[in-house]
Amino acid sequence: MTSTDATTPKSDTTKGVKRKTHVTPYILILPASIMLLVAMGYPLGWQIWASFMKFGLRQQFGAPPDFVGLENYISVFTNKTTWGVVARSLIFCVANAALTLVVGIALALLMNAVSKAVRLILQICLLLAWAMPVVAVVTVWIWLFDWRRGVINYILTHLGLNFSSFNWLGTSMGLYFVATVIVVWMSVPFVAFSVFAGLTQVSEEVMEAASLDGASATRRFVSIIVPMIRPVLMIVGLLQIIWDLRVFTQIKMLQDAQMPLNSDLLGTYIYRLGVGSGDFAMASALSIFVLIITIIFSIAYVLQLIKEDS
Repeated sequence: MTSTDATTPKSDTTKGVKRKTHVTPYILILPASIMLLVAMGYPLGWQIWASFMKFGLRQQFGAPPDFVGLENYISVFTNKTTWGVVARSLIFCVANAALTLVVGIALALLMNAVSKAVRLILQICLLLAWAMPVVAVVTVWIWLFDWRRGVINYILTHLGLNFSSFNWLGTSMGLYFVATVIVVWMSVPFVAFSVFAGLTQVSEEVMEAASLDGASATRRFVSIIVPMIRPVLMIVGLLQIIWDLRVFTQIKMLQDAQMPLNSDLLGTYIYRLGVGSGDFAMASALSIFVLIITIIFSIAYVLQLIKEDS
């Protein structure tokens, strides 16, 4: 048998395997994609339709809504209150996402550096914080920050600071601070575990070689660790931005405890427009705007992935 005859079947087999593995991922994600389209398609379609309609008193008695085109979008985005809420939401989102990433990365590095027993204790604590229901977490933090009987004011007062009657939830900035503590508390475990999983893929030989060459810990982190775990950091950062942009439960429960003026973010503002005021059209229009912002962040992430792959 010649060398050409021997290699031909192997080449054909290789091509066949490549063709099969190229189709398999699409087959595997098809059921999940269909379920996602069915579960999300109708609510999203109804919301888009409602954003072009007008709901009033007649609709409460069964009358069909009136088509008004882009009137709802114009009304929403010519309102100064809306842009104030959007600005507060973006600032809150970026600040919380950045703080969560910093704390999560620090905890991941700590888990990677300590002994196995200490790491296990730290992981159990993070899992407990992550597994607690959001309503229970917010309720506990409201008790801790209570201005009359809260532990936080008690500790700060005994440290010499005048917080004996400071009402954290009585001002917008105080409410946002407490909300930041809660959001970061609940989000850090996910970031820490994700980054720690990425750190386990960093070669110890490379780190030891860099250390022997005189690279400092900061230099090794910036030049070796960050580039190697960049995909993990990007997806975790994107998810945090999306989650923090749509935060609702934490803000709503803090507002119910004692709502200060001008404390709405996008989630609670949409809720107040739709459920509170019965203006489902305006709420739908603002919801579509939030969806567009989320898609923009997602597209930026996808384009960066494509750039790195190429």
